[in-house]
Amino acid sequence: MSSFRHPVGPEQPGVYWRRRATVVGVLLLIVVVVVLIVVGRGSGASSAEPSATATASGASGASGSSAASSGASASSGASGSSAAATPRATPSASASSAAGASAAAGSTCSKDQIQLTPVIDKTAYGPTEDPKIAMAIKNTGSASCHMDLGSSQQLLTISSGEEQYWSSKDCQTGGTNQDVTVKAGQTLTTPAIEWDRTRSSTSTCDSSRPSVTGGGASYHLQVAVGNLESKDSVQFILD
Repeated sequence: MSSFRHPVGPEQPGVYWRRRATVVGVLLLIVVVVVLIVVGRGSGASSAEPSATATASGASGASGSSAASSGASASSGASGSSAAATPRATPSASASSAAGASAAAGSTCSKDQIQLTPVIDKTAYGPTEDPKIAMAIKNTGSASCHMDLGSSQQLLTISSGEEQYWSSKDCQTGGTNQDVTVKAGQTLTTPAIEWDRTRSSTSTCDSSRPSVTGGGASYHLQVAVGNLESKDSVQFILD
């Protein structure tokens, strides 16, 4: 203890004290560096966590978007055959579709949530014009839902008075099932098909069909998907 307080050696005591101060300073510097390294690593781990979370969320959204964009199949029976087609979203639904790209599919669509509307290209047709018919499927609810929009579920019928003249199901073959997500406020419209102004039945799939009456006769288009039916029909005239 005496030698520590009173250094013994050939040099002056002040020299020994400066050497001891230098050693203590170096030790303190090493301690400070080690502390800074430990603290820096801890801060880096904490700041990296939000970045990893954001990446996972982005991947989930992209996956939901691609899954939600699957098309459906539309019924086609103008000539007694069926053809698969992809419903297209109307321009008014584009903003809603983009905003809800990562939304979950939600529950099964209910009758109160889905509005079906018959679609025709004109209200009156000349003697040589064939009506183009389709249907619109709109989600009027506040949440996404999913439903089967395959060709096996879609039905378009044409009637006059109490009599049905034509049905897309009469000669349909190879109907498909396809689960489709319809976002809140979105409207899907099936591609139009031409009705050749003939009366259909299951017994005329491979033979010619009789033409329906024109000359100002009134007809109505009704549509349905599964157990959902359009509340109203749309009227058109055949000259």
